[in-house]
Amino acid sequence: MTKADLVEEIGKKVNIPKSQIAQIVDDLLAVVCKALSDGKHIEIRGFGTFKVREKKARRARNPRSGEEVMVPAKIVPVFKPSHDLKNLVLGGTPGDSA
Repeated sequence: MTKADLVEEIGKKVNIPKSQIAQIVDDLLAVVCKALSDGKHIEIRGFGTFKVREKKARRARNPRSGEEVMVPAKIVPVFKPSHDLKNLVLGGTPGDSA
């Protein structure tokens, strides 16, 4: 699903011009990106949590040359789905026990 598809789906449910829906979606994504870049996390109950995690430096091997290289530590964004979202994806309903 693309951002345009998301705007289309929301447009079917609310009586707001698609241009305004697109602006709201853009603003939401900008807020999420800003929070993550500031090292904060965003928890959306029933959906999941967006946060940043630090990956430690590690040794890796160049697959072409076989040479060992050091991969530096870095910070990456991660998403942890809620229990309800996991159940929905598995075909259950929100609140089901896994």
